[in-house]
Amino acid sequence: MRNYVTHEWFTIFTIIGLFAIVVAKYLNTLRFNDFMYVIGNSKYLKIYSKDQKFIDQFDSFLFINLSVSFSIFIYFTYSTFVSPLGFELVTFLKLLFAVSTIIIIKILLERLIGSLFEMDSVIDFYLFQKTTFKNFSGLIFLATNLFLLYTDRYTKGLIITCISVVCLINLIGFLTSFKTYQKLINPNFFYFLLYLCALEIGPYVLLYKVIREYNA
Repeated sequence: MRNYVTHEWFTIFTIIGLFAIVVAKYLNTLRFNDFMYVIGNSKYLKIYSKDQKFIDQFDSFLFINLSVSFSIFIYFTYSTFVSPLGFELVTFLKLLFAVSTIIIIKILLERLIGSLFEMDSVIDFYLFQKTTFKNFSGLIFLATNLFLLYTDRYTKGLIITCISVVCLINLIGFLTSFKTYQKLINPNFFYFLLYLCALEIGPYVLLYKVIREYNA
């Protein structure tokens, strides 16, 4: 998988992810520094959730890195555990588009649900929490991709470790949200489970099926 073309294109996309992070830090250095300590520290969530916008520049650039780095990671993971893939730019761009589209559609659907049930403030804060932890996961994907790109050793171990760390990060985010809204969730636990299946688990199952069918 690490032939010259693959190495070249993945390096270019990795640089795009790094550049997006640099721009995010340049736009708001203080916020970026607080963001780096979001795991185990609620300061970032408490301060910046109050100033969130529908389209936030800071989160937008971190989202660029998340989409690019997650797509590269999926490419490596699929090639390592399912079926070896040769790099094709068009295929990768389609994967990148699918990943970005699914994430954006999920956010829009959740905002729509919040509006329909008149829970805009709750949904906005919940989405900010979830987006923050997903963007932090993008940093983990980026760091892992650098190792996967430039070393042939411990590939499976690196991928499994990355997945475990990202799952742990998002579990922390989920528990943080659950604790915050526990009083609201408890009497509506059935609907909460439906939400998890439809909007949290379903889209990623769909993405996996799309990748499998495309490469069948």
